[in-house]
Amino acid sequence: MKKNYKMLVSYDGTRYYGWEHQPNQEMTIQGKLETVLSRMVGAPADKPVTVIGAGRTDAGVHARAMTANVLLDTDMTEQEIQEYMNRYLPEDISVNELKICADRFHSRFKAIGKTYCYTCWYDPRGAKPVFDRRYVTVLDRMPDLERMREAADLLSGMHDFRSFCGNSHMKKSTVRVVDSIEIRQRGPYLRFVYHGNGFLQNMVRIMTGTLLEVGYGKRSAGSMRELLEARDRKLAGPTAPAQGLCMMEVQY
Repeated sequence: MKKNYKMLVSYDGTRYYGWEHQPNQEMTIQGKLETVLSRMVGAPADKPVTVIGAGRTDAGVHARAMTANVLLDTDMTEQEIQEYMNRYLPEDISVNELKICADRFHSRFKAIGKTYCYTCWYDPRGAKPVFDRRYVTVLDRMPDLERMREAADLLSGMHDFRSFCGNSHMKKSTVRVVDSIEIRQRGPYLRFVYHGNGFLQNMVRIMTGTLLEVGYGKRSAGSMRELLEARDRKLAGPTAPAQGLCMMEVQY
């Protein structure tokens, strides 16, 4: 009989075309997990194992704790399944926890909150993030933090975020709740920490690109109100590069 398993997965998204498996594309996180699990349980090629993720990170985006669930028919213990997966998964994907969960648990539909962190780097001496270069976006100058924080406050709350959605053909509601946006600096690291009930395609990266424009004086903090009301992606800032973004946690 099939049991439902919940797992926490970390991955370096540099080499991958995002979380979601795609036709004729082997390099996705979901695809790698499903391939290993299908082999483990001997699933037929026309009925592979399906792994459900809490979100669909874009190509090049990382995760410290992506939550996923999967239905498996196996006599293996939780520890044996986890060990098997980590043995055969690539070195840049790790299953950090795996436990049997309630049959009705669904990693995406049951999620009530998500935390993302976008990390930038700026060093006035020109020092380079040699060991973090895959996980930060290097800035050529320091943005004004207080201006960005003022703008971030205006983006917090329940709004229609269509101006910050990368999918121009989105037919579903683009209303989301962003509980908080914290902008922190520690040494050369500048981190934008977003928490909300859900995020649209490219939403965090577009918000980051827009906030950086505010920080560079290219637009005012108050213009966030106009952006939200306009519901027009073309009026917002650029989509920040993928490598700076990491999914940190999913809350249930």
